[in-house]
Amino acid sequence: MGSQQKDATSSSSCFSHFCSSALRAKTLNPSFGRATSSGDGLIRRLGILDLLLLGVGASIGAGIFVVTGTVARDAGPGVTISFILAGASCVLNALCYAELASRFPAVVGGAYLYAYTAFNEITAFLVFMQLMLDYHIGAASIARSLASYVATAFELIPALKGNIPAWIGHGGEEFFGGTLSINILAPILLALVTVVLCRGVGESSAVNSFMTATKIVIVIFVIIAGAFEVDVDNWSPFAPNGFKEILTGATVVFFAYVGFDAVANSAEESKRPQRDLPIGILGSLLICVALYIGVCLVITGMVPYNLLGEDAPLAEAFTSKGLKYVSILISVGAIAGLTTTLLVGLYVQSRLYLGLGRDGLLPSLFAKVHPKRHTPIHSQIWVGIIAAVLGGLFNVHILSHILSVGSLTGYSVVAACVVTLRWKNKTGNQASSKCMSTWCEGVICIVLVACCGFATGVLYRYGASFIFMIVAVVVAVLACAALCYRQAYSDPPGFSCPGVPIVPSVCIFFNIFLFAQLHYEAWIRFVILSIISVGIYAFYGQYHANPSSDETIIYHMAPEEDAH
Repeated sequence: MGSQQKDATSSSSCFSHFCSSALRAKTLNPSFGRATSSGDGLIRRLGILDLLLLGVGASIGAGIFVVTGTVARDAGPGVTISFILAGASCVLNALCYAELASRFPAVVGGAYLYAYTAFNEITAFLVFMQLMLDYHIGAASIARSLASYVATAFELIPALKGNIPAWIGHGGEEFFGGTLSINILAPILLALVTVVLCRGVGESSAVNSFMTATKIVIVIFVIIAGAFEVDVDNWSPFAPNGFKEILTGATVVFFAYVGFDAVANSAEESKRPQRDLPIGILGSLLICVALYIGVCLVITGMVPYNLLGEDAPLAEAFTSKGLKYVSILISVGAIAGLTTTLLVGLYVQSRLYLGLGRDGLLPSLFAKVHPKRHTPIHSQIWVGIIAAVLGGLFNVHILSHILSVGSLTGYSVVAACVVTLRWKNKTGNQASSKCMSTWCEGVICIVLVACCGFATGVLYRYGASFIFMIVAVVVAVLACAALCYRQAYSDPPGFSCPGVPIVPSVCIFFNIFLFAQLHYEAWIRFVILSIISVGIYAFYGQYHANPSSDETIIYHMAPEEDAH
């Protein structure tokens, strides 16, 4: 009997410790982010141009030459509206990121850090795990695509044409019924990119800037060259399959803009983060919107939408006009685009691991920064190894339908953080009734907006009656109204997102609406990974995390930087 009571008490104590650990939040001390002239830390080298190119490099890969045409096959010339709608939605998300990047300008972590500060430890860890799975699989998939493009480029040499085996770069040599798919070139390319990143942020930024500038120049040249081949009659009818296909296209091309959030993870390496990070986030996204719209207008104007190819629509469109040299340029642009996307993706992963290593949620090895290179070299090598193993041994392209869960989760949580952090400065924690605090009431309203977004998405996906969708939207509007009138908000320091809480609520609703459009296996992946994440946190994170550490985060100013 006494033994049973002891076990019950022990279980109760463990659960109590888990709850108290999981619900604690991070408080940033004034000492965080203090500059120093000695010690081991990151170095502030990135100027505003570097940040703009970082965001563009992360967002625009080879997809700009492919996804524009594939979506146009269904949406017609109206694909331009699809990109505008998706771009407008991303701009709203970018406004939320810009505010928080300005609010926490000196600490690495991005969405993970914001969730840790606004909500609690377990939420932050769940966001990290969802993002990281996207990043790991995404990096491996990009490396395979890059390997295929590089192998194709080598085949321009007559002696190699048709003589490069599949296991080197083209897809992969499959074994055990496709369980294993060997690709040698992908890990080699990942190793080269990892070496560049380990050498320091200055060197990796220079490579990214050069490759991104090359890519932008090629895209602009493609737009200009294509403009002379446009036949305006091809733009009619503008929406041959109706507005629904345009809206569906917007849900697809939304993910073409994903990547601007990478700028927020460079907080500790930006020269003037409070000013430059919002400009880098919003500016890079607007550049991407302009480039995508330009390519859409050109490709739908050159060739009738129903005649566009599936694999390389833009290249085929130019070839059909006798401009084969442009097709070669497009291949060069694709290689440059994939290289920058891969480089920035690995860069962001290492900075996220660095943040969790500092907070104790991962082993302290990930928190170490090289004393000379001023880069988290252990974290960088780790993410390179993971991507190399996945890219070299498995056909990760088949997992593409479970991606984007992390991005949508991160964007939604960041939008929610903007709202909740505005409460904390004034009346966020004051009681509004005997049974519920204002803070809890607000969180319930945010969750309700998210649930309505998911319900609307599911109803839209399966063609349910329009009335049910209207009901879900109305409930979301009422929850947003409660956020407006039941909470008091303060103005944050630095950049301020306009229209709080309406803009963040719209972001949450649309992000979760898109989540409902993903393959059902993506929903299963979200649930399973969340359960695994709670298990990892329960066995390791809760016992090692130290969110209130007084340790100063050290960084170095670049030698040429002035006293500001």
